[in-house]
Amino acid sequence: MKRSLSIMAFLLSGTFAWSQGLTLEAIKSYPFPTELTASSQGSRIAWALDEQGRRNVYVAEGPDFKPRKLTNYTQDDGQEITSLSISSDGKWVVFVRGGDHGSNWDDELPINPSFSLVPMKVKVMSTPFTGGEVKVLSEGDAPTTSPKGDVVAFIKNNQVWTAPLDGSSEAKNLFTTRGTVGSLNWSPDGSSLAFVANRGDHSFIGIYSKADSPIQWMTPSFSYDFSPRWSPDGNRIAFVRMAGDGGSPDSILTRHHEAWSIWTADIKSEKGAQLWKAPTTLAGSYPTTHGETNLHWAAGDRITFLSYQDGWPHLYSISSAGGSAVLLTPGSFMAEHIKLSADGKWLVFSANTGPDKLDIDRRHVVRVPVDKALPEVMTPGDGNEWTPVVTGDGSMLVLLSATSRRPPVPAIMNLSSKSPLRLIGLENIPKDFPEKSLVTPKQVVFKSSDGFTIHGQLFEPSGTTGKKPAIVYIHGGPPRQMLLGWHYSDYYSNAYASNQYLASLGFVVLTVNYRLGIGYGFDFHRPEKAGMSGASEYLDIKAAAQWLGSQPQVDASKIGVYGGSYGGFLTAMALGKDSPLFAAGVDIHGVHDWTTGRTRNVISPDKFERAPDAEKARQIAWESSPTAFISGWTSPVLIIHGDDDRNVRFNQSTDLVRRLEKKGVPMETLVIVDDTHHWMKHSNAVRIYGASADFFVRKLMKH
Repeated sequence: MKRSLSIMAFLLSGTFAWSQGLTLEAIKSYPFPTELTASSQGSRIAWALDEQGRRNVYVAEGPDFKPRKLTNYTQDDGQEITSLSISSDGKWVVFVRGGDHGSNWDDELPINPSFSLVPMKVKVMSTPFTGGEVKVLSEGDAPTTSPKGDVVAFIKNNQVWTAPLDGSSEAKNLFTTRGTVGSLNWSPDGSSLAFVANRGDHSFIGIYSKADSPIQWMTPSFSYDFSPRWSPDGNRIAFVRMAGDGGSPDSILTRHHEAWSIWTADIKSEKGAQLWKAPTTLAGSYPTTHGETNLHWAAGDRITFLSYQDGWPHLYSISSAGGSAVLLTPGSFMAEHIKLSADGKWLVFSANTGPDKLDIDRRHVVRVPVDKALPEVMTPGDGNEWTPVVTGDGSMLVLLSATSRRPPVPAIMNLSSKSPLRLIGLENIPKDFPEKSLVTPKQVVFKSSDGFTIHGQLFEPSGTTGKKPAIVYIHGGPPRQMLLGWHYSDYYSNAYASNQYLASLGFVVLTVNYRLGIGYGFDFHRPEKAGMSGASEYLDIKAAAQWLGSQPQVDASKIGVYGGSYGGFLTAMALGKDSPLFAAGVDIHGVHDWTTGRTRNVISPDKFERAPDAEKARQIAWESSPTAFISGWTSPVLIIHGDDDRNVRFNQSTDLVRRLEKKGVPMETLVIVDDTHHWMKHSNAVRIYGASADFFVRKLMKH
């Protein structure tokens, strides 16, 4: 199909109209569900739904599970909904509105991408499950509802506060202790509250019981103790322990084992003992995938956790009395989004496994008993399913489901009959959503120059012939994995929609699951000489472009590259190191200089000693930075950044812009005022991906 720039107009909204009517607004009109949760009793469930920036809470209840909108926020104001939960008796829904909870810092502070004269505060809120007034309980964050169903504990000003769920009285400070308090966890009977007090170079597990009793400290030491989990009888607690800060500095460039262990402590005596210690291998290091250790105290007095020790992020189980840990999930796949059923007998999770060889690039829901290795894939097929929960009565499996074309919606499965998934909430997908116009990405596998096997997903325009321009898309993180379909992250669902749109415009698009990402084992996730220690992952990006250039349908002289965050960093690396290979790029809030703010303590620590390879590490960090390759940068670039970014400092882009201006590199810029790293305002997401498409059309589709 022939396209001409003369018939493509950049609309006022910031998107292109395709000759067959497909627009970015239409693709981005999908609703996106998050925060799926269930009450610990009965069959009540809740989730948050982002409908073009209008974020609201929805609920449903068995046996019909008919969705019902519980809140009525009508503006695209950037205020997210997080920490969604239902009280144990199912009567109350609790959530937080506001903030940016995917950030690296200041996630609890308000954001204001709508430029309101009185910015929103981050607030803990409650509303009856059956419907009614939404009440603001207090400013605060990270709420957890008592099993008694009467009160919620939360964090405000780094301390613990409580408020009645019905808002009948003002919130109050429960107690005050030194440090930053978090990780609140009620005892099973709701009489006590476990918490973590972080005190800088160490942290303690504390127990609050009542107003006239002092805080108890569980076997305090010179360590970081965190992730407190109660035994079902409320008499003991399990937690994770890692070494506190200190010791003589070690090599920076050498990979080291990061030791961790699981401890249990008796509440009455406050004494504890080590239950399990991770193997002292690189793979036995503290896990860094979703939920990290995913510690649970399950039925049968067993403690379950996640470890990378056999080379994959797998689930294990051990008796609280000690002994050997049992591997629950053998196989070459990862487990994430892990939840314990209300009865404590099952773990449900999403995993990149199933009967199809392509499932390594998908997500399916799996369940496994907590005491034996009998994992069962509950949702095989060519779709993606994630964030499973089991209803409190144990009857239904609830999850989020999507395909390569249909955006995600909640779905349910009867666990006794294992009936096919029943989708709920389909009516929230706009009737004119262009599902049939989307393409199904294909799995591709290729090799990097140093022998890594790299997976990608290829989006090809339909109904066209001849050589076409192509684009390499690079995800951020970097511990992420792009999938053969809609992604479980709202940020990467934006990217998936963008790649679909670029394909509709006539581009061949290849997403790259480069090393440092998840889904392909420990050696892939934690490789040597990566990041600021050598940027070896860039070889995978170069290999992707070379693979694209060798395809018969691709014009090798017109290959673009784009990505956000770590993807922005690798985009800048591509343009700096290989402008002859990459004809244009869009760098979205990327890191450009690893030495800025990251090596100060390495070179000049606040003590006499420093690492033996400190100077070499700083040199390699510079050589792993795009700013070190400005001299070779000739390809045009669009640089995009939000100036309330709480993941990558805005000055990373300010500095790069100055350098490119001095060299005379063709450059365009787009600053999004007062939005964050995650484009909290829907219209901003449409704007930046529309601007990216416009840039690539102008630079790569010229005749």
